[in-house]
Amino acid sequence: MSNDAIDKSKSRVVVIGAGIGGLTAAALLAHRGYNVLVLDQAIVPGGCASTFKRQGFTFDVGATQVAGLEPGGIHHRIFAELEIDLPDATPCDPACAVYLPGETTPINVWRDQDKWREERQRQFPGSEPFWQLMATLFAASWEFQGRDPVLPPRNLWDLWQLIQAVRPNTLITVPFTLLTVGDALRLCGLGNDQRLRTFLDLQLKLYSQVSADETALLYAATALSVSQLPQGLYHLQGSMQVLSDRLVTALERDGGRLLMRHTVEHIKVENGQASAVVIRNQKTGEVWTEPADHVVANVTVQNLVQLLGDQVPSGYKQRVEKLPPPSGAFVVYLGVDASAIPVDCPPHLQFLYDANGPIGENNSLFVSVSHSGDGRAPEGKATIIASSFVDYQQWWQTSDYQALKQKYTEDAIAHLNKYFYLKPETIIYQEAATPRTFAHYTGRDRGIVGGIGQRIPTFGPFGFANRTPINLLWLVGDSTHPGEGTAGVSYSALTVVRQIEAQS
Repeated sequence: MSNDAIDKSKSRVVVIGAGIGGLTAAALLAHRGYNVLVLDQAIVPGGCASTFKRQGFTFDVGATQVAGLEPGGIHHRIFAELEIDLPDATPCDPACAVYLPGETTPINVWRDQDKWREERQRQFPGSEPFWQLMATLFAASWEFQGRDPVLPPRNLWDLWQLIQAVRPNTLITVPFTLLTVGDALRLCGLGNDQRLRTFLDLQLKLYSQVSADETALLYAATALSVSQLPQGLYHLQGSMQVLSDRLVTALERDGGRLLMRHTVEHIKVENGQASAVVIRNQKTGEVWTEPADHVVANVTVQNLVQLLGDQVPSGYKQRVEKLPPPSGAFVVYLGVDASAIPVDCPPHLQFLYDANGPIGENNSLFVSVSHSGDGRAPEGKATIIASSFVDYQQWWQTSDYQALKQKYTEDAIAHLNKYFYLKPETIIYQEAATPRTFAHYTGRDRGIVGGIGQRIPTFGPFGFANRTPINLLWLVGDSTHPGEGTAGVSYSALTVVRQIEAQS
């Protein structure tokens, strides 16, 4: 590819990774007049929010639900700017039905605030002071987030955006900045409520990657409240792929380019700033260097360190290397006859099977179920997607990978069979994914998922910034906004777009 193809009149932005964060940043930048090139090593865009098809079934790879479609929500705001229609979606109500060990009645996380209040008061008597504290912190945090602060700030412009977002009611959150959910439970006299703690551990693991005792309280206030009105979680019509497809449409309409099956092998740095990327065409083997005025990396921080090689600042590299071990995921994808699904099955369920075991490693499963007419299965059929957090290391170190994968698959189906009717005659198709699968298809380092655990040292004001130590190199995705799925990575993308415009 020659440099003649580049419009010299506009700033050139190269985006590495066509996940939702990268596509959102790319589409917004193209719409605002930048010359944008997006590169991804995969076959289809979307990253961990993409899909694949098997025997008439459509499976969401990783993410299965979306936040931020409501008026004022991040996807609503971005799609409005891009002048494209939001995808059709159904509110998830309940957002999740949670089954604790040995229990046959779920804890339903209702969308309606009054119904959710009645549910939690019945399920966890005496816990209302804790939930009221969370509601207060969420209200202040959500208003603050809606004013587009830049966290953590890395220069005066960032700091000014942060200061402008602060209001008197924001200050109510300050005393809680260094507290965890476990601290809040103890403050509310609920430190010994094991059932409540188990429920919170399960829910928070989905968002923060860590337990209640480790999760930053201010982060949890949003993660635990975003599924209620006027916010909410949504099930997309068709599949999760609709989200990335619409962003690609907007990108290309505004002159941006997307090249799939192209691997970025290195980010070049000159005089302390990103200047180009080295690209390999997977089909032809051709390698070339693409100059850039800005480089936006929609990758993990671990991948970013690898892309920079010996150009990575030592302090940044050490911080990444000292992070606690990230999570991997084991996922089983089932195409089933509709008779395998109980009547009135919620779209999302969570099961914990052993009260004394760790949360993860197939001991707990987060399950997404398609419903009739949602575009994921033929008439009279359905999809079941069940995932569990796992230690990614064992999947790379095992001497018999296929045997380990088979054992996890069998265990997961045995667990699921306690709720669903899963027999040879009802299971039409099955497939499983491991950290090695995610590494192969998404390019994420060692197949890690979910971003960085939201402990006190790594959340919000203490997390990884969109602005990296290398000038003109920006980081988007779940390393900067973990756990809130497509909504979180879209916030990171919008922040980077604003930062690039301010610097241009």
